[in-house]
Amino acid sequence: MENINTAFATILRRFRRYSSKLWVRVVVMGLLALVAVGLGQLIAPYVPKSIAETVDASSADRLLQLIASAMLAVTIFSITVMVSVYQSSSSQWTPRVHRLIMQDRVTQNTMAVFIGAYVYALLGIILQELGVYDDERAFVVFWMTVLVLAVIVIYLIRWVLHLQGFGQLVDTSRQIEEVTRAQFKERLSQPCLGGRPFTGDFPDSAKPVPAWESGYIRQIYPEALNSVAEQYDMRVYLTRSVGSFVSVGESLMSVESTGDDLDWDAMIADVKETVILGDLREYDQDPRFGLIVMSEIGSKALSPGVNDPGTAIDVINRIGRILSYYKDETETEPETLLAHLHVAPIDPVDLLQDGFGAISRNGADTLEVQQRLQQTLSGLMRHPDKGLSRAARDLAKQELARGLAALTFEPDRDALIASADADVRPK
Repeated sequence: MENINTAFATILRRFRRYSSKLWVRVVVMGLLALVAVGLGQLIAPYVPKSIAETVDASSADRLLQLIASAMLAVTIFSITVMVSVYQSSSSQWTPRVHRLIMQDRVTQNTMAVFIGAYVYALLGIILQELGVYDDERAFVVFWMTVLVLAVIVIYLIRWVLHLQGFGQLVDTSRQIEEVTRAQFKERLSQPCLGGRPFTGDFPDSAKPVPAWESGYIRQIYPEALNSVAEQYDMRVYLTRSVGSFVSVGESLMSVESTGDDLDWDAMIADVKETVILGDLREYDQDPRFGLIVMSEIGSKALSPGVNDPGTAIDVINRIGRILSYYKDETETEPETLLAHLHVAPIDPVDLLQDGFGAISRNGADTLEVQQRLQQTLSGLMRHPDKGLSRAARDLAKQELARGLAALTFEPDRDALIASADADVRPK
């Protein structure tokens, strides 16, 4: 049963990873178009002749021609809109944000429906030209095509409504916040990726596992990695979190063999299947990446060319909401089967630096930004987790000193001090 659960969890993680890609959804919709055509062939013989004769082949042919011509034009238009939004978001906000927009579900589903409908219409036209569809089978083809048209209209309306905010800053910031919060909650619902918290030193007998290529740790399949550790009778100590950059030959993790003989080469080959390395970071399993992207948006808004402190304030509020869900991963022992996996918990200091570091530096001389930062950190100082509370207090003191050093107008300095928490104000 344990092996079944491990395999199912790994398959589910792989499915989630690939389902976010546009080409996967397009292929699925194309296959559904094939199924629809085949289903029409199966149903046709069971339709009474008196009903089948109410529709002729020319009626179905006109609808198929309409879908084929319309979907080609709509798809080209939609692709143009997508490319324009990707380019504008990369140049205006941050190049990292367009990868999240590319995974927008409404956009991907709409494109998949349009292309799938186009494939359906082409197959219908080809089969009709080959004589597969005659007047006796036209009834099923006609109403199947009407159903496809209804789906197209529904998704076309959704697409038009979605375009009203697609790629705009508020909508993009909300998307990043939702994804980051979801990844944050998922990580905290399975502390330390479902393994045991690791906060000490490596055992003396532990051996480092070198990275087989340079790149970011894009994703880890913890259930599969624990299964490998159990298979080779060893413990895995993973101190590199998802999103960390490792160079080839650098230690990726350490393993401690509890058995007699360990086939090192075979073990490395199996570990490679559980850790995905690449040249870019992903949002999955990496809430810190979402915080960094939000921080980049706020930092870009404070540049002289943009000069939009309101956006930076909005980003600070969103980051504060996300961090309010934090809890110490070392306090609760997870109820899990991943007993062979030891993972370093997320450090709240790193989370605060990821979220507020760039904004605080670039907005040091902007009073409104510094005031909002102090108010947000003051709220986090009252968080029930002592680690986050202490980290927020330390950062508030540091950023108050930075702001006071950057502000030269005395009333602005007094206003900033007044907005700070009483515990961090200069004595």
